[in-house]
Amino acid sequence: MTEKTIYNFISPKKWETIQNISKKIETPFLLIDLNKIKNNYKILNSLMPYADIFYAVKANPSKKVITLLNNLGSNFDIASKTELDLVLECGVSPNKISFGNTIKKAKDIQYAYEKGVQLFACDSEADLKKIAQNAPGSNVFFRILTDGTGAEWPLSKKFGSHPSMIYDLILSTKNLDIIPYGISFHVGSQQHDIGQWDNAISQCTYLISSLKEKGINLQMLNLGGGFPTKYMKKTHSLKKYTEEITRFLKEYFIDEMPRIIIEPGRSLVGNAGVIVSEIILISKKTKSDLFNWVYLDIGKFNGLMETIDESIKYPIFSDNHSGEFSEVILAGPTCDSLDILYENYKYSLPTDIKIGDKIYIFSTGAYTQSYSSVEFNGFPPLKTYYLNEVI
Repeated sequence: MTEKTIYNFISPKKWETIQNISKKIETPFLLIDLNKIKNNYKILNSLMPYADIFYAVKANPSKKVITLLNNLGSNFDIASKTELDLVLECGVSPNKISFGNTIKKAKDIQYAYEKGVQLFACDSEADLKKIAQNAPGSNVFFRILTDGTGAEWPLSKKFGSHPSMIYDLILSTKNLDIIPYGISFHVGSQQHDIGQWDNAISQCTYLISSLKEKGINLQMLNLGGGFPTKYMKKTHSLKKYTEEITRFLKEYFIDEMPRIIIEPGRSLVGNAGVIVSEIILISKKTKSDLFNWVYLDIGKFNGLMETIDESIKYPIFSDNHSGEFSEVILAGPTCDSLDILYENYKYSLPTDIKIGDKIYIFSTGAYTQSYSSVEFNGFPPLKTYYLNEVI
């Protein structure tokens, strides 16, 4: 992609800054712009002022990111005991934490409860009993199943249960020491179809109304995540998403709207990161191959896990060259055949690229460093630096 295309993702001044930084630090590394995250949070908060933001820690569990968002007033969605310890260490109050993973050990539920967490997600009878036994009196919200249609990274099947099962599950709470607090859903990460929120909110509204007839008054609706960041595929603006979702909510909750929670991750941190990589090999498999294989010093196992099935297509650029481009196959450095980034979807790189040239992978602030393996093949986890600290 050309230098002109780069400016769709970054300003010329910042692009020059990143290129200069890349000369000083060994690749691969992730560079995070905390000011960008701050701006993203403020914009989202202004567009949905009625919603409580619970940042999905798994998207980027950096202490600097968590501390920044905590200072801005964010709440936090955690998935494990380790993430709980992390946010508590960053000064987050327990009453600003939701244990949003529906798959958790009894001892971890008890640990979170003892630390002061009072809000838990659930989608099964077994998990509900564990919460009741280990976190009595807590607020529980119940996750319905969605199919993830329209999402680049769907979250179907593993999480949530059919609304009819959730209905029965909530009715069963009358015999348990917990508070049935609300309903939640997740339409899939990097969701392009705004109508998926309409479908999900509609189902939740019906559940809330039906349960009210049984004497159970749910107080909260958790819209989950799904807001996109800027990758290769064009998306609507965040303003368009929030305007439509707000319209859906007002249409379904005419008299009184419940507490609204959102769990953004990718949309807050995705466009705040750039991975700087280096070409370590360029080759062909046969003399008649149409495409060069370009191997980078980063792959699926040390930061680019979301290229599985070529799901997330990152904007990828190189330093300036001749101006002529050709399509290539991109792969990572490990001794694993899975470590091919893009083989079907072709990226264009300058025809005169060479081993040692830098490759810049934009919009990599989410699900990169946190997805890195410990040390597969001896390659270390992705190192993270912060723009304001390395200029």
